[in-house]
Amino acid sequence: MKKVAFIFPGQGSQTVGMGKDFFENSDIAKEMISKASERLGISFEELLFTENDNLGKTEFTQPAILLVSSIANAIFKDKCDIQAEFVLGHSLGEFSALVSSGALDYLDAIELVHKRGLFMVDACSNGGAGMMALVGMDDKSVEDICKEQRDLGKQIWPANYNMDGQLVLAGIKADLESLVDTFKEAGAKRAIVLDMSVASHCELLTAAVENLKPYLEEYLKDEFTPVISNVTTESYTMKDEAIELLSSQLTSPVKYKQSILANTNVDVFIEFGNGAVLKGLNRKICKSIPTLNVSDFASLEKTIEALND
Repeated sequence: MKKVAFIFPGQGSQTVGMGKDFFENSDIAKEMISKASERLGISFEELLFTENDNLGKTEFTQPAILLVSSIANAIFKDKCDIQAEFVLGHSLGEFSALVSSGALDYLDAIELVHKRGLFMVDACSNGGAGMMALVGMDDKSVEDICKEQRDLGKQIWPANYNMDGQLVLAGIKADLESLVDTFKEAGAKRAIVLDMSVASHCELLTAAVENLKPYLEEYLKDEFTPVISNVTTESYTMKDEAIELLSSQLTSPVKYKQSILANTNVDVFIEFGNGAVLKGLNRKICKSIPTLNVSDFASLEKTIEALND
């Protein structure tokens, strides 16, 4: 039997129509979408399957992605009895991983990340927050420039370590814009300020931490199967650990690349959710371990076949 890890994508993986194949062909998906709509008082059918302005808003993006990932994982578990050695998510995906691990009920998680998104928006509402994608620089060089610029009064931090040569920064948008040429002169092939009004995983979200904690306390189960922390790259299995780590995750960088490299004691990774963003990253991070994905019934069948080979 292959040893597997389940992995879950974060914001940026959303597209209109995601999860529709599951919805049209699975009673599990229909029921989960119906119950999620009732819980939040919104139509997830409209949010997921029709052109709308809300899917791009953090407070709706987060529950939408989590719901689709949870549906994909639930259908896989219904078809296949393989248990994960551990689960891992990228940013928001850590909450999808917590659902898979048994730490959160999916409906509680949907409400939790909806509130998380609102708290993030509120924390950034007055600061002109933003994010920047950097390509072609090593981690140390980026970290050094960020520190130098913070010492000069700018607010800019590494936010996502995606793979070698690909980082995302967070901070004040005007500060990020002012440093585009600085990063290019230092060797960046691309330095692109993203169309975002929230600065994830940096100190600008400090105000969101205390707002989130009571909901983590309310919804998390006491014990669960191992989840890899974005903050530490190590596993946790207890509620008290989860509360501290998920609170820290708001203001700490996502160590996705480091988490994969620190947890290679499996034969295969399986990504659950829309598209195959993490599958693409994993090809660059750890070529020796394949990544399969479950985003619709066709990819589900291919993944089950590969696991049985």
